[in-house]
Amino acid sequence: MAKTLKLDIYTSRTKVYNTGKVMKKIIILAALVISNLVNAQQDPQFTQYFDNFLHVNPAYAGSSGMLSATAIHREQWVGFDGAPRSTTLSVHTPLNYRSVGLGLTAVNDMIGPIRQTAVYADFSYTFKLGKTSRLALGLKGGVNMLNVDKIDQNVQADDPAFANVQNQLNPNVGFGVYYHDEHFFLGLSSPRLMESTNSTTYREQRHYFGIVGGIFPVSAKWKLRPSVQVKATMGAPMSMDISLAGIFNDKLWIGAMNRWNAAAGGFVQYQITRQFRLGLASEYGMTPIRNYNNGTFEVLMSYDFNYKKTDVKSPRYF
Repeated sequence: MAKTLKLDIYTSRTKVYNTGKVMKKIIILAALVISNLVNAQQDPQFTQYFDNFLHVNPAYAGSSGMLSATAIHREQWVGFDGAPRSTTLSVHTPLNYRSVGLGLTAVNDMIGPIRQTAVYADFSYTFKLGKTSRLALGLKGGVNMLNVDKIDQNVQADDPAFANVQNQLNPNVGFGVYYHDEHFFLGLSSPRLMESTNSTTYREQRHYFGIVGGIFPVSAKWKLRPSVQVKATMGAPMSMDISLAGIFNDKLWIGAMNRWNAAAGGFVQYQITRQFRLGLASEYGMTPIRNYNNGTFEVLMSYDFNYKKTDVKSPRYF
């Protein structure tokens, strides 16, 4: 008999119980699904969360002062069957009446046979508090589409974990507050305010996000940009991400991050042109599941539609 190994995955998304390599595929899929049926955190997590504000906070829409687009793709626990794969795309811009910002966010999140696709529109209104300080209020509205592949080769037809899971279309709304000035930013939000109460199938939970950080010059060439993100929901452990980036010559970003009691990682980003930034990131798990995968990897692409003829002198730090 295969030796039973209990894997307590202290992340914001899953608790996995593995009863040996032979049954690994089936058990992991069932456990991942069950974790979404009970009170658990459902939003995907990203190493480069600091470039993904609009995903969780609609008040960020238009804050860059130009049309901006950001895409992140994440492969979590590479080599582990049924592991999470997440892709997010956000586009936002201020209107000619610059107090108003509009945005669009889309997320595709796969865990085993479950696929979640969310599409949301974002609206913000910004108040000028000083020469560079701004306070924005934001609203988010859209739908979350849940699709379950019950004929997946790794899913048993009589598995009770999937008996009551059905394809769904769930509308929802969110709210956010975002303050920023030249050197500091602070955001509070709940991207999904409506909670479904159906106890026999997938339930959406209300999530709360807080993020704070800033930019600090340390020499003529170097700047530091620390940031902290906290995510919380009822019935699941609070998740905290801490990151610190060193920025060289406003072109090269080198940094490290830590997800409390879950993972540590690093990232590098480069401002290839005035408009285009490319980022790569990797995480190393701090839980026993690290013995069963080859790590987590991310790629980020960000494009600002800024066609000024001069080079970047004051790039977008947040």
